[in-house]
Amino acid sequence: MSKRVLLVTGTPCVGKTSVANLLATKLDALYVNLTDLAIHENLTLGKDEERDSIIVDEKRMKKKISKIVEESGKKDIIVDGHYAASVVPNKLVTRAFILRSDPVELSESMKRCGFSERKRTENVASEILDVCLFDALNAFEEGKTCEIDVTSKRVEEVVDEILGILDGRIQCHVGIVDWLGKLENEGILDKFLKI
Repeated sequence: MSKRVLLVTGTPCVGKTSVANLLATKLDALYVNLTDLAIHENLTLGKDEERDSIIVDEKRMKKKISKIVEESGKKDIIVDGHYAASVVPNKLVTRAFILRSDPVELSESMKRCGFSERKRTENVASEILDVCLFDALNAFEEGKTCEIDVTSKRVEEVVDEILGILDGRIQCHVGIVDWLGKLENEGILDKFLKI
């Protein structure tokens, strides 16, 4: 059986887990949350106290992901995590879906979710500077990476767009957002990028 490994990645708080869960349900796929996997399988090197986050052992995580894909009885495997491009071997990846959110909306979502000021600033800057997209484009060959603007969209709309890309009704694109330009044009870039 030919398997499809689909990554759902993006800056924290863009809706990866909600999208990945619904996508897994619609495709009857195996769902893998990288953070949960790292914690439950002890695939960590410790904790970054300053950022209040775990440090993943990328080498061991790659081996574990490869084993999960190999042993899965499912045709589709959905991998959810903002660092998915770093830990899922290129040869396994069918598509990487990078979820993008307008930084103003993203900052508000993070505030509602209880992110600290520092975490919000760091993550919004990552979104503005295309960090997750850059990581995916560097990790995978051309055509595997698809950018999806999730700004003001319901989870169902995002999943329908992903399904449309998978079945060929919608074309996969990168370069669909320019948050840096948008915020600069609106005169609020300095609010989000403390330079």
